[in-house]
Amino acid sequence: MTAQTARVQPRRGRRLNTALTRSPELIEAAQRLRYRVFSEEYGSDLGAVTPGLDADEFDEVCEHLIVTDTDTGELVATTRILHQNEAAAVGGFYSSGEFDLNALNSLPGSVAELGRTCVHPDYRNGGTIALLWAAVAEYLNHRKVDYLIGCASISMADGGMKAWRIARHLQNEYLAAPEFRVTPLRALPHLTHSEHEHSDDVPALIRAYMRLGARVCGEPCWDPEFRCADLLVLLEVSNLTARYGRHFMGRSV
Repeated sequence: MTAQTARVQPRRGRRLNTALTRSPELIEAAQRLRYRVFSEEYGSDLGAVTPGLDADEFDEVCEHLIVTDTDTGELVATTRILHQNEAAAVGGFYSSGEFDLNALNSLPGSVAELGRTCVHPDYRNGGTIALLWAAVAEYLNHRKVDYLIGCASISMADGGMKAWRIARHLQNEYLAAPEFRVTPLRALPHLTHSEHEHSDDVPALIRAYMRLGARVCGEPCWDPEFRCADLLVLLEVSNLTARYGRHFMGRSV
């Protein structure tokens, strides 16, 4: 399937275009951006087989959303979506390698997973993230997805104190109902647990999740390869906040 244009938006002299794609060339460009952000910038051990590419078996079955600067042709943001209908081909969702997802198996309706979301450092602003989310929302609407899940990552570069602080804040403010709770397969070590909670350093992508109405599904998982703590977040698509529902979906919710 070739890339299909979703929209073009000018911002600060740039024209940003979003597309949904399975094009090998564009997926490779997304993998290069992912490597730059996750490995070169954040120091994650991706175990890259091809130098400079963050690639795994999930890429072949996912649909990839990309944001491109049409003035330069550069791919500046990306995420991938795995629908439950395609998940069986790779043994389940990516997050099943970090969490026991049994509680979610009985959810009514369809589930899709968002993953590997990243933005070029020169384009990390509200406009780029909003544009990426608009494309995600269009996908959810088109595929009639009822629940969106994904791993929200917090850096452990400081040893874990920041991760614990943010995780506790999110659990206190945005904890999902009991029927949506999951258990991490690798619990985050408690050695650096801080009792002080602050919300001012919550990563921008996680803040975007919460503004859309997402909830965290329990305790964080330790991801040693990515050197981060992951929270499973879940968004009930029908419960999108009215503001973002109208803006992204073009309808009231």
